[in-house]
Amino acid sequence: MDIIYKLDELHLKAKQNKWLNYFTIFCRLSLAAGFILAGFVKVNGERFTNLSNNQPMGHYLEALFHTGYYYTFIGILQMLAGALLVFRRTATLGAVLYFPIILNIFILSIAVRFEGSLLSSPLMVLANLYLLCWDYDKLKYIMPFYTIPKPAITDTKFPIKFFAGSAMAIIVLVLIITNVFSIMPRNTAADCKRQCKSSKNPQACEVFCDGIHNQGKPLDKSLDEYFKAVEDK
Repeated sequence: MDIIYKLDELHLKAKQNKWLNYFTIFCRLSLAAGFILAGFVKVNGERFTNLSNNQPMGHYLEALFHTGYYYTFIGILQMLAGALLVFRRTATLGAVLYFPIILNIFILSIAVRFEGSLLSSPLMVLANLYLLCWDYDKLKYIMPFYTIPKPAITDTKFPIKFFAGSAMAIIVLVLIITNVFSIMPRNTAADCKRQCKSSKNPQACEVFCDGIHNQGKPLDKSLDEYFKAVEDK
């Protein structure tokens, strides 16, 4: 197709330009620094900003901070994406991982009108898009206009081991997820209190549910209070 040849030619021409190579390195290192520093704050268990909880972004970040290891997980992904961008061999993977995270931050900044990243986040999105275009030769195979020959189907044998293994993995996953937590906040106060009958400390369980649904306490604080009450029983 003409479009493929034109894009290949344009991409090759860009790759051969010394100044665009320098600009690419600048984008990689700048984006890497931004996410490594931001991610370290989260991994270290610190609040990202000192915004008031009544401020729209502050309200969101406060709730995010109290998600526990999800907050840490975001920080790990940010640091990983940044670290991958530092090295040329892993820069493509870093750019791919980086994009959905920074795009989410950009949309969030606009949605809550947060001036702290209202300008920086769209610039980072543009830099990230540039890096993805820079690696067009590696990513073009997933483009809708690029046709990849489909391998011929020659094996008609039913893969019993594969589907048996898949079923076993699903069963194990369901059992782990449904039994890993000793207490859950549930969706309503009534649903939460139903689990208190089988709790090690029913009274502490009810206090936990009341704190979550009626007092609006953070999950991590409510869990600390509950487990402390169970240990002191």
